[in-house]
Amino acid sequence: MKTMTCNQLGGACNLKFKANTFEGITAMSKNHGKEMFLKGDKAHLKARSEMRKLMSSPETMNEWFENKRKEFDQLPDNK
Repeated sequence: MKTMTCNQLGGACNLKFKANTFEGITAMSKNHGKEMFLKGDKAHLKARSEMRKLMSSPETMNEWFENKRKEFDQLPDNK
């Protein structure tokens, strides 16, 4: 199991997500982002806006995603 924060994944806080896979981590991050969007959290809305800019270019988004996957892979397992 590995841990990444909302901030590490492009978000706006230090909430920790723990999962065995990168896909698990990203699913948790996405759900958290949706919750913060519905709450109207300004910091997360700003982070969401930045991520949307990133998503406008498939190549840039894929590069960002692969870099985050590599970061996840290099993290130590939680004990």
